[in-house]
Amino acid sequence: MRHLPDTMPATAPVPVVNQDPADYRKALSCFATGVTVVTTRWQDSDWGMTCNSFSSVSLEPRLVLWSIRKAASSLEAFTQSGGFTVNVLSQPQQALARQFATGDMAARFANVPVQRQAGDRLRLSESLAWFDCSLHQLVDAGDHHIVIGQVQDFGWRDAAALGFWRSQFGQFQVAP
Repeated sequence: MRHLPDTMPATAPVPVVNQDPADYRKALSCFATGVTVVTTRWQDSDWGMTCNSFSSVSLEPRLVLWSIRKAASSLEAFTQSGGFTVNVLSQPQQALARQFATGDMAARFANVPVQRQAGDRLRLSESLAWFDCSLHQLVDAGDHHIVIGQVQDFGWRDAAALGFWRSQFGQFQVAP
């Protein structure tokens, strides 16, 4: 195994051969992910959006991350509210993933069973797992911000996760 130094030396950027943004998105879509809806409470309103950039960061302290476009209409709500709740969607919640991807906030939350968390944010009642977080750090990253949260509370249930691969919803199969 090759040992890497604690700090990597600065190197010149590697030129990108293929500049086609559509090809780049297609290549990224080859990485299968789960699907989440992230919610927050800001200026006496509930905010929510579909997100598949969710990932764990650290077990101690408990940190998770997701990213939001700098051009997103909900950017200020998620970066100024002080916290958020990540709701991991189960396989039957595909329609919910689509519902939270577009439209105004009232339409996104319409007819969705929710529970208000201690931090005043909404948890989607039928979520596979959820993580209620205080805002820990924002990292500037190109056309996005990486949002890192410290998990204050969480829960989960045993069910099939909603997957996303090559711009299609599906489910992960458990190997025998």
